[in-house]
Amino acid sequence: MEKYIELVLSTLHEMGEDEDNEALVEAHEKTKLFGASGVLDSVGIVFLITELEEKISDDFDVDVTLADEKAMSQVTSPFRNVETLAKYIAQLVEE
Repeated sequence: MEKYIELVLSTLHEMGEDEDNEALVEAHEKTKLFGASGVLDSVGIVFLITELEEKISDDFDVDVTLADEKAMSQVTSPFRNVETLAKYIAQLVEE
């Protein structure tokens, strides 16, 4: 699980450095990603998803789609925070 959390955090940190966004640079497991107090807007979440899909393909040799009907139909959104996204990635990669 830790490797997936690190994957999400490293991607957020890279985005934060590129955009000079301190909230992304300082992201941690409980950082809320999307919504009222989230660190990303709709364009940011799309960029994060795209970057993560590419890194998962490169690092784990698995092609996944993070934003699909399965993700959107869950009671708890996998994009709620870093930890929920990492759990969702783990689930997809290990299937």
